[in-house]
Amino acid sequence: MSLEGQIEKLRSQFLEELDSASSSKDVDALKVRYLGKKGPVQSLMIHLKDLSKEERPQFGKIINELKQELASQLESLLTKLSENELAARFLNEKIDVTLPGRKEPLGKEHPINQVLNKAIDILSDMGFSVEYGPDVESDYYNFEGLNFDADHPARDMQDTFYISADYLLRTHTSNVQVRTMEKQNPPIRVIAPGRCFRNETISARSHVFFHQIEGFYIDKHVSFKDLIVTMDEFWSKLLEKDVKTRFRPSYFPFVEPGMEVDVHCTSCEGKGCRICKYTGWLEVAGAGMIHPEVLKSGGIDPEIYSGYAWGMGIERLAMLQLGIKDIRTFTENDMRFLEQFP
Repeated sequence: MSLEGQIEKLRSQFLEELDSASSSKDVDALKVRYLGKKGPVQSLMIHLKDLSKEERPQFGKIINELKQELASQLESLLTKLSENELAARFLNEKIDVTLPGRKEPLGKEHPINQVLNKAIDILSDMGFSVEYGPDVESDYYNFEGLNFDADHPARDMQDTFYISADYLLRTHTSNVQVRTMEKQNPPIRVIAPGRCFRNETISARSHVFFHQIEGFYIDKHVSFKDLIVTMDEFWSKLLEKDVKTRFRPSYFPFVEPGMEVDVHCTSCEGKGCRICKYTGWLEVAGAGMIHPEVLKSGGIDPEIYSGYAWGMGIERLAMLQLGIKDIRTFTENDMRFLEQFP
């Protein structure tokens, strides 16, 4: 068959297939089949080598015109079919704008964060700055620098999660004390919020991880009276009412003298419940005057300066403020529980 015959046959075959195309995908397939590098139009160029020098330009022009013709018809049909498909899609996916919108639930702060942030705001207003320490701490800053003896029970595996012989998950945010003393000169008035970890039995009152705020104040002539006044002021502001507090002598390696701070149980109003162990009081903080050895560890002269320190558990505060009876509910991710708090 002559080259002219091949071109005419190819054109007829293309038009026949183009008429049967019913979607944009069909048109794209035709374009690849006829105008691709291995398509019949490109194959016609091979026959030019068999023509004379005079015929080659003429037939080359005819092949290019065929190529342009096919491309034009493909583009025209593709535009038409694409518009029809888009119109059909709009019709199927149309939205009734008169329907009410679906409300997406907004995220909320976890109740622990709510209480923690409130406590930070109260203490910041009372003149305390905020410092943070690492969750993974060295034995020195967590124990040794805070005057813990080498054989103190708190160092044992039953209380502390050790990562290595020298590093552990901090058991309190008191690890910030010596770190802060090393880089600041008195007067120092700091709170240290954060997570703590202890290898304890999980119950309604305790968990293996919890949140704590460590607070301490170091200056000349700081007294035990300053500590008690600060505690009373803080609890009244946090619980937004006059609160009964009780201070009991206690021992902590990093304070001397030391005391336990109890608050009248707001869950049972002092009548006795499992949260307060049926005593009517809930232990919320350990406190006391900073031990001279701790001041020395931080490079501060205990003959010139004194200070007080306390540490309080945020979960205990949240249980008091929100009336929660079981500390485990804070970590169970039960949306029915969490959605109760605005």
